[in-house]
Amino acid sequence: DVSAYAGARAQRLAAVAAQAGARLRLHPASTVVEPDRLRTSSDGPYLVFSPYWRRWSQVERREVLDAPARIPAPDPLPASHLPALSELTTAPTSPDRPVGGEQVGRARLDAWLAEGIAEYEAGQGRLGGEGTSRLSAHLRFGCVSATEVVARLDRRRRGHEPFLRQLCWRDFNHQLLAAHPQLPRADLRPRRAGWHHDPDAAEAWRQGRTGYPVVDAGMRQLRREGWMHNRARMLVASFLTKHLLVDWRVGARHFSEWLVDGEPANNVAQWQWVAGTGTDTRPNRMLNPVLQGRRHDPHGDYVRRHVPELADVDDAYVHAPWTAPGGPPPGYPGPLVDHAEARARFLDAARG
Repeated sequence: DVSAYAGARAQRLAAVAAQAGARLRLHPASTVVEPDRLRTSSDGPYLVFSPYWRRWSQVERREVLDAPARIPAPDPLPASHLPALSELTTAPTSPDRPVGGEQVGRARLDAWLAEGIAEYEAGQGRLGGEGTSRLSAHLRFGCVSATEVVARLDRRRRGHEPFLRQLCWRDFNHQLLAAHPQLPRADLRPRRAGWHHDPDAAEAWRQGRTGYPVVDAGMRQLRREGWMHNRARMLVASFLTKHLLVDWRVGARHFSEWLVDGEPANNVAQWQWVAGTGTDTRPNRMLNPVLQGRRHDPHGDYVRRHVPELADVDDAYVHAPWTAPGGPPPGYPGPLVDHAEARARFLDAARG
């Protein structure tokens, strides 16, 4: 791993090994290309994705190794049991979280490469469909090797290159955290204006009660499944940091508590990217949740799946139910903020 915690852990393990007369060996495994392998011409980490992608896509990669024929183990190996989730935590958990394990992950990868990836470029933005691989949690826990996934891709085939770019984004974020271990706590590029402390607005966002259906659908999907569509992640993060002007660290902490695939590098780097404090070259972009909902969920399938209060709202109003005759249905809130007013406030704050 590349986090500051993982670095300190490795140092402690090395010290323990030295005391025992042994040596600690670390094997690069979580990324396709080692985080410190690619450097800019000034010998620094990459802060812009495109040049990193060009280098990354051409570099020689590690060989994919076969599984070992046998794994030596102590004899006798003491019997034990795998603890239930309830034994590990008393915190609430997602009832529909994905099933883990290597067999499930490999089956998912095989099905994706055989049936799903060809439509990836066209389908990855559709919130209501199954246009993404759902491999992120398996990659995070090592149930599927990122190196093996890349080795099985062929850039000449439809859908393979755009999917390869997403795996490159994962490595890009890891090299960013490796070079900036303070990234989970500190802005990479500080904002001109301060953040608003608004606990009530932040809690409405967490609960999926902002009044903006596509934002609420994403937040409720997160709690229900422990996962969220990538487009929805961008929308909810933009809403928190730019509509509500709430510190991105509040959102990153909530994601880290609920996301099954919540790798530290991807989580904090992407939150900073959306918040305008990270590597986005257009830090003042602000996503309109109504227009984004109509574009990526045109018939409201995604919204209705996760926000049942809107099940009977007509397509024309499902992304802006306050505009429907009679307003939003009973039990669903009006918009937490007005988009035009929030945009003006955000741009004023961005100008300092």
